[in-house]
Amino acid sequence: MPDKSGSGLVEGLKSEGAIAEDSNRLNASPPVQTRVWDRTDRIRLLMWAGIAFLPELVRLVFHGLSTRNELTVRCELPIQAMMAVFVSLATWIVSRIEKRSLIEYGIPPRQAFGGKFWEGSIWGFAMLSAIVLVLWTSGHFRIDSAALAGAAFLRWALAWGVTFLALSLREEFAFRGYWLFTMSRRMRFWPAALFLSAIFGVPHLANHGENVLGILHVIATGLLFCLMLRRTGTLWFAVGFHAAWDWAETFFYGTPNSGLLGVGRFLNTSVQGPDWLTGGAAGPEGSIFGIIILLLCAALIHLRFPKAMYPDRPV
Repeated sequence: MPDKSGSGLVEGLKSEGAIAEDSNRLNASPPVQTRVWDRTDRIRLLMWAGIAFLPELVRLVFHGLSTRNELTVRCELPIQAMMAVFVSLATWIVSRIEKRSLIEYGIPPRQAFGGKFWEGSIWGFAMLSAIVLVLWTSGHFRIDSAALAGAAFLRWALAWGVTFLALSLREEFAFRGYWLFTMSRRMRFWPAALFLSAIFGVPHLANHGENVLGILHVIATGLLFCLMLRRTGTLWFAVGFHAAWDWAETFFYGTPNSGLLGVGRFLNTSVQGPDWLTGGAAGPEGSIFGIIILLLCAALIHLRFPKAMYPDRPV
C-alpha cells in the first residue's frame, strides 16, 4: 500500500496557508473611500445641528454677539451645562436613528471619566503650565499674589472645575463627535478635522481681547484634539485635556482665557513684554510659545499613542 503521509502533510500545509491568508484578508483594513452625501445624510446632520446648537441660537437671538470682558461661574455654568445637555441629546438621538453605538462617534459611555479622561487632565494642566513656565523663566510672567486660600480655594476650584467640564463636554461633543464622524465619512478624517477646527475658531472671534495668534491657537488646539481622538479612539482624553487646560488657565494661574479674565481665580498674575510673546489680553493662548507647546504636545501624543484607533474609512 503506497505511503500517503507525505501528500497528506502537503495538503495540510496548503490548508493552513489558505486559512492564514483568509485571516489576513479579514483583518486587513479596507481601502479608504468617501461616500456621496444624500438627502438622508443632510437631514440627519441638520437635525443634529438644530438640536445641538439650539441654546446658542436662542442666546444669539435674545442677546446678540457677546461683548463681555470677564468669565463668571454664575453666568458660564448654567449656559455651558445646558449646551452640553443639548449636544449630548442630539448625539444620542442620531445614534438611535442610525442604529449606531456612541462608541462609533468616539464617545464610549463606559469610559466616561475613566483612565483616559484623567490622563488627559494631567496632560492639559501640564501643557498650560509649560507655557507659563517658559514665560516665567524668560521674565515675561509674574505671580503677584494669591487671591484665595483654604475653603474659598476649594470652593472656587470645584466651581470652575464643573464649569470647564461642562464647556469641554459641549465643545468636544459638538466639534469632535458626531459632526466629525459624519464629515470624515465623506471627505476623510483630516480634511474634516481641519474644516471643523476652523469652524471651532469662529466663535472665539467675538471674545474681547482676542488676537490673531489666539485664534490660530484655537484652530491648532482643535486639530490637536482631533489627533487625540484619532490616536486614543475616544473623546474622553480630549475632554479631560480641554477641561484641565481651561481650569489651569482661568482659575489656577489667573490668566485671561481667549481674551476673558475669570472672576474667582486662585492667583493674581501679570505679564510684561510684546503681546506676540506674552499673549497680552488674550492670555497664554495668544503667545507664540502657546503654538510651540501645542506642536510639542502633538509630538508627545504621537509617541504615547503611536497607532490610529479612530477609523479613517466609511463605516
